[in-house]
Amino acid sequence: MSTQIHIAHNKAQLVEDLAEVLARDAHDAIQERGVWTFALSGGSTPKALYQRLASPDWSGRFDWERIVLFFGDDRAVGPDDVNSNFKMAREALGETIAARIVPIIGEAIDPALAASNYEKRLREVGERVDSNLLGLGPDGHTASLFPHSPQLDETERRVVATPVSTLEPFVRRVTMTFTEINASRKTYFLVTGEDKAGRVQEIINGPRDVHNLPATGIAPTDGELIWFLDAGAASKLSR
Repeated sequence: MSTQIHIAHNKAQLVEDLAEVLARDAHDAIQERGVWTFALSGGSTPKALYQRLASPDWSGRFDWERIVLFFGDDRAVGPDDVNSNFKMAREALGETIAARIVPIIGEAIDPALAASNYEKRLREVGERVDSNLLGLGPDGHTASLFPHSPQLDETERRVVATPVSTLEPFVRRVTMTFTEINASRKTYFLVTGEDKAGRVQEIINGPRDVHNLPATGIAPTDGELIWFLDAGAASKLSR
């Protein structure tokens, strides 16, 4: 596994830097395999990234017809629910690009069945995700892999349903497991803000402690891991 850390002065520059990397990922994947698969994350910083990707400055650099967008996780709520990652991404990307998204239909059927169906859809497109975007929660969770949850020990299934979350909103979720995330060709943590600096330092510099800090379980088996941090999020890392 190759692990790198990229630090930008502020959130806006961080988004620009990651957009550049993703444009390169997309170009290379389409040249090599004819399709680029990108797993989206929820949250305010990813929303800013998606808005930039959809902007006139960036949208033309992507061959959207040969791109498939997935989610690393989503809440088991309807597509128009305020807590839906799909709703956020659709609004940030615009309807044309959002048509490339494969949503998780966790609200219409049992979330466990939704997870199974989503895993099948992933495998129909490719054996592994090309680029996987992750966030970091205040409790050290990533995707919907929460501390002390049974999903942390899953080694067979690649997408699973979770119990009701211990963080708001208190709903069930569907999430990729470590097995799926760690199979990705490229994995990117996108973290901003000084309030995350302590967790970032623990996860990057501390021991692997999956049950207490699930993000320490992100360790690509045959791929790259890059942390994209702004100055605040990186402020407690040693030089």
